[in-house]
Amino acid sequence: MDLLDKMNDALAYIEDNLQGEIDLEEAARKACCSSFNFQRMFSFIADVSLADYIRRRRLTMAAMELLSTDGKVIDIAMKYGYESPVSFARAFAAVHGVNPSEVRKSGVKIKSYPRISFEITIKGVKAMNYRIEEKGQFRLAGYKERIGMDNGENFRRVPRFWDEVMQSGKCEKMMKYNDNPELVCLGVCANEDKSSFDYYIATGSDKEIPADMSALVVPAATYVIFACAGKLPESQQDVWKRIFTEWFPTSNYDIVNGPQIEWYSDGDMASDEYRSEIWIPVRKKS
Repeated sequence: MDLLDKMNDALAYIEDNLQGEIDLEEAARKACCSSFNFQRMFSFIADVSLADYIRRRRLTMAAMELLSTDGKVIDIAMKYGYESPVSFARAFAAVHGVNPSEVRKSGVKIKSYPRISFEITIKGVKAMNYRIEEKGQFRLAGYKERIGMDNGENFRRVPRFWDEVMQSGKCEKMMKYNDNPELVCLGVCANEDKSSFDYYIATGSDKEIPADMSALVVPAATYVIFACAGKLPESQQDVWKRIFTEWFPTSNYDIVNGPQIEWYSDGDMASDEYRSEIWIPVRKKS
């Protein structure tokens, strides 16, 4: 239960600061992880990016305040972090479908996004197949892009990056540098900060590579490796969610900073029989 308790502590901090500045690093400290891991865990558990959740909660509270008080729109906009009536009105309409000035009219419908809380759902039906494995240092080579996490951009940009690499012939070029048959095709998140990370489409290689490719040395670490069965991306998305809602809260391991890897086998990624894996660096709880 430790992980979800910490995540709920972070959510309480966010809720207490909807009317002020929310420091994602502080929220992550309360969750006892990096800002990067906190945002990824939140997105997979809640099915919404952290930025979208915060925006929806602020605009829910702003709508309630407009309904229940005589406060000026500009004052309420400033209170919930908007620097101008125009930006507030645009964001408000995107969530509620009406302008802030219309909320007090009789019969106007608005939306409410309640506060999230995390808890374990005891299912006990579908097994999670995983192993703990010590991995020595290894080197990858491939194509890299710096990807932002604001407003869930990473969930949109990563699939497009894959399409670009596959359709441009870069994937076939990359494979020519593979010299590790156990690491043929990987997607890797690395070098993260609170707002972005490097995403690699890579292969195992110690060879010299051309200037348009990038290398990544993955340090030795203990990994928990989860098996995924089924077409992509659905099979991996399901496992990612279960990792954070079912496995980590009941395991004797903590997630640690380091490259997080998706391993891909040969075969048809749209097949129900397709095999892939998720590798996460961990350490035993002290």
